[in-house]
Amino acid sequence: MLGLGLSVLSLLPLQPAQAQVESREGIALQNQILQLRQEVEMLRRGGATAMPAPVAGASNLGGRPVPPGGAPQGELVGALLDRVARLEEELRSVRGRAEQSEFRERTLQERLEKLEGDIDFRLQQIEGQRQGSATPPARPPATAAAPPAAAAAAPAAPAALRRPPQRALADGQAALGRRDWVAAEAAAREVVASRDAARAGDAQILLGAALAGKRDFAGSAVAYDDAFRRSPQGSRAPEAMLGVANALIGLNNNRDACNQLNDLRTRFPALRGAVAERAADARRRAQCR
Repeated sequence: MLGLGLSVLSLLPLQPAQAQVESREGIALQNQILQLRQEVEMLRRGGATAMPAPVAGASNLGGRPVPPGGAPQGELVGALLDRVARLEEELRSVRGRAEQSEFRERTLQERLEKLEGDIDFRLQQIEGQRQGSATPPARPPATAAAPPAAAAAAPAAPAALRRPPQRALADGQAALGRRDWVAAEAAAREVVASRDAARAGDAQILLGAALAGKRDFAGSAVAYDDAFRRSPQGSRAPEAMLGVANALIGLNNNRDACNQLNDLRTRFPALRGAVAERAADARRRAQCR
């Protein structure tokens, strides 16, 4: 019975000990698990009388101190098993917090890059409008009698930049339908820059689809997430959540994609139609349980 308990105990810490946790708390837990493995090895070789003092700090984790050398070996094994289980749980918690912090940092970086892109695009629009509305230079007397049609042709170039947001959104949807990702992205950014609150969510979804078509999955995830945050209970909120999940799948982050799809199912349990079918397909591709 003792041999079986020691064999099981020696196998438990192998996986957590290999985890790459670089925080002080994680390193301390790994050191304690290593010391427990050494205690197990000493139990195998010399029996209970060779047991060293309990691991420092084990009581802080809620573990029980190992009984003295004269205690029955069954109690020693039980105490070590209990301490190892608690240390493993604490190490998993540390790793989870580290992964969450890394994901938040990556998301903030993507949002910053998107904001920089939006600002650059808006500045280009303003510059184009200024150039189109600038007063043309005086013409030489020889060309003063030029036809009026020629003079009117000059400001026609920036006219596309001044199209109404509704028209820009329709043009972007048409470009998306013919897989012209560049034109669809430009139209979406134009609507976003216009600050038309009524169409901002639709523009963000269009932007997410265009970026996904260009295989810019990180930017696509941020755009879809912005669309969802603008209207969490809106009619297109499920589509935005699904877009985030598909972008995460494109980034080979199936775990977070499945979490997103589970959240979608919880928020919208009565989801039907094309979005529900696409969500089921996404679950298959991400191998969600």
